[in-house]
Amino acid sequence: MISKRIKAIADDVLENDIVLDVGCDHGYLSIYLKENKLCKEVYASDISQNALKVAEANIKKANLDIKCFVSDGFNNIPVNFNTAIIAGVGTQTILDIINNDKCPPKLILASNNEHYLLRSSLNKMGFKIVDEQAVLEKGHYYIILLCIKGKQKLNKKELKFGISNNDEYYEYLINKNKELINIVPFKKRWQLKRECRILKGLIEKK
Repeated sequence: MISKRIKAIADDVLENDIVLDVGCDHGYLSIYLKENKLCKEVYASDISQNALKVAEANIKKANLDIKCFVSDGFNNIPVNFNTAIIAGVGTQTILDIINNDKCPPKLILASNNEHYLLRSSLNKMGFKIVDEQAVLEKGHYYIILLCIKGKQKLNKKELKFGISNNDEYYEYLINKNKELINIVPFKKRWQLKRECRILKGLIEKK
């Protein structure tokens, strides 16, 4: 059964997209896209030869034709693509990858840290976040951003907490802050309390 995270990422893919699945790991996302004919074409890549061997084995088992490439980001990719999916890595790695002349006009990103930095950097690099999902899987929220080339200036709240408008995610952040309030230095507590008030305001605004 496909994971909720992979399904959510796939929901941002359109039928005319030519997708490069960067850091494909075991290839499950690429396989899902190909099996369900969710895009025009999909290619898989990974910086690790060993990881790519696992992906290739899974692709063969699924009886699919998906070309795989050993590559560091967009380097050494001998095919054209208009959409890149980068998931399961940190924000700095994502920024290093997309800071490249080969970066396509559409990105689907799922960073595992520093979401404020990712959102603000995307705006500075000329990308617009058109959709954001906060997906809960096995007790952890995954933040998935759909980005296209374009101008955008998110406000401080949007940069910090995103544009998912997911009340359950906001409640999760509030509870997380409450857990930290009693263990962080005193000077940090006011900031956490302020964030809780902002998040409650976002929920009540609806």
